[in-house]
Amino acid sequence: MVGQAYAIFDTAIGRCGIIWSGTGVVAVQLPEAREIDTRRRIFQVHPEAREQRPSENAELAIEGIKGLLQGHDPDFSEVSLDAGDVPGFNRRVYEYACSIPRGETRTYHEVARALGASGAAYSVAQAIAKNPFMLIVPCHRVLEAGNYTDRLSPYGGVISKRRLLALEGAHPIASKTLFEVLLPVAPPRPST
Repeated sequence: MVGQAYAIFDTAIGRCGIIWSGTGVVAVQLPEAREIDTRRRIFQVHPEAREQRPSENAELAIEGIKGLLQGHDPDFSEVSLDAGDVPGFNRRVYEYACSIPRGETRTYHEVARALGASGAAYSVAQAIAKNPFMLIVPCHRVLEAGNYTDRLSPYGGVISKRRLLALEGAHPIASKTLFEVLLPVAPPRPST
């Protein structure tokens, strides 16, 4: 195969897209509000990609993504990624993100510290925001210091980190309901 190809596929949250090359998966596009918007996003970022039947590697990634979005715990270790255009620091961030266990989260500061770059939390945030390998590289497990969970990369479509983490059983602080937040500080009720 020469160049890049893409396919659109059904998942529990809508129609996703996957872009690949002869080397591996180039990007995953989570669904936008409408399929035409998902396709438009793919064309904006990968104008040279042509729609084709998924390669064996892309099909492996698709099956894992479908499973993850149904609440399963897929193994993406056999999926090849084409990270040729990904800066070295970002690759290190993505490798670390892949090591975070399902249902757990880390902050940008924790990732930077783990990479030996304790002052690079902003760079970690930028790498996470540019993650082209949505779900295969679980960037939704890396959060801001306050565990704010609503932002996702441009490939994220309409789904939030909060929803992805809920599928995995994680409950970051910002995902608590107002009732859960106020209950500990509410004055005790008088006994009757």
